[in-house]
Amino acid sequence: MAKEIQPGTPGYTTVSIYDQMYHLRGQNPDHIRQLADLVDSKMRAVAAHGRTVDSLRVAVLAALNLADEVSQISGVDAHEGRARAAHLREMLDEVLEDERKIG
Repeated sequence: MAKEIQPGTPGYTTVSIYDQMYHLRGQNPDHIRQLADLVDSKMRAVAAHGRTVDSLRVAVLAALNLADEVSQISGVDAHEGRARAAHLREMLDEVLEDERKIG
């Protein structure tokens, strides 16, 4: 059984991402909050522009967008990054479609 971490537990920072609370451990609480805010805003932007209400899909698409931004900053070929993101989206669509058929 997983141990539930109470808000305010020393060593943990509580953040809200896409209306879910997370208790994260790290050395720099301010940095953790900044990252959580970035992820939250990216997920909300993806949700606002998409047709899905599936939070897992929103999270993966937000992660793909963030990965694309990182790849552009780090000098990776932007075209290659977009092609990879499109391929990953197609794979995600297939997995989610299979899950919908099962459940």
